[in-house]
Amino acid sequence: MQKLPSSTLLITTYNWPEALELILMSLLKQTKMPDEVIIADDGSGKETKELIDKYKEKLSIPLLHIWHEDKGFRKSIIINKAIAQSKSDYIIEIDGDIIMEKHFIEDHLRFAEEGMYLFGSRATITKEKLPELFKKKLIHFNFSSSGIKKRGRTLRIPLFMNFIKPVALRSKKLRGCNMSFWKKDFLAINGYNENIVGWGMDDSELIERMHNNGVLGKRLKYTGLAYHIYHKEQPKNNLEINKKIEKETTAKKITYVDKGIDQYLKK
Repeated sequence: MQKLPSSTLLITTYNWPEALELILMSLLKQTKMPDEVIIADDGSGKETKELIDKYKEKLSIPLLHIWHEDKGFRKSIIINKAIAQSKSDYIIEIDGDIIMEKHFIEDHLRFAEEGMYLFGSRATITKEKLPELFKKKLIHFNFSSSGIKKRGRTLRIPLFMNFIKPVALRSKKLRGCNMSFWKKDFLAINGYNENIVGWGMDDSELIERMHNNGVLGKRLKYTGLAYHIYHKEQPKNNLEINKKIEKETTAKKITYVDKGIDQYLKK
C-alpha cells in the first residue's frame, strides 16, 4: 500500500463566501481528508471570516485563515504567506471558485510522486445554473447534470493514469485552480513571484521555474475532478507586464526569484 504524504489543502479566496461555503461543503465529503486546510484570503470582509469560523467547528482537522488587507489583486503574496504557515509535505492548491468531486484529495495524493507536480482540469458550472446552485447549495455533479459544460471532465477513470507520462515542459493546459506540488520544490524556487501583481501568469511563471529547476509535471486525466463556478473575468490591467516577466523566466531559465516566500519564513 502506497504511503501518502502529509498534505495541506490551500484555498484562495476573495469576498465570495457563497462559493467558499460550497468548497468547504465539498471538503466535508472527501474520501480522504488533508492534514490541514489553509484559506489564503486576499482581503475579504467579515462574512468570509464568520463562515470560516463556522467551519472550524465542523472540521476535525486544523483550518487556518491567512488574511491580509485588501489592496487589490495580490494572490501571489497571500499564497506565499499561507504556504509559509503550512506544516505538510505536499500542497494541493485550488481557487475559491472550485467545487471538489469527493475523490479530489485522494486522487492528488495517490498520484503524487517525488520530483513532480500534478495539474488537473475542470468542468464548468454555467452562469444560468448559479441561482439554483447557491439556493440549493449543490455540490454533487456528474456527466448528466444540468448546467455543466465540458462534460468529459466529469468522468473519473483512475486506470487511465497508467498511460499518462510526465512532461519536462510546461503544458498549455496548466490551470492553477487545480494543481499540487511538494512544498520543498516550492521553497526551492522561493515560491510565487511577488513582482507579478494583478491577474494572470502567476501560476504559469511559478511552474516554469519548477521546470527550470528539474521538476516534471503530470496531468491528472479522468482524476482530480473539479467544477468551476462561473464568474465574470478579472480585470487584466497588468497582464502584459506579467507576460513579460514569465517570458523572461522562460528565456533565461530562471529558477529563483528575489521577492518570494523566504520573507515570511521563520529564520
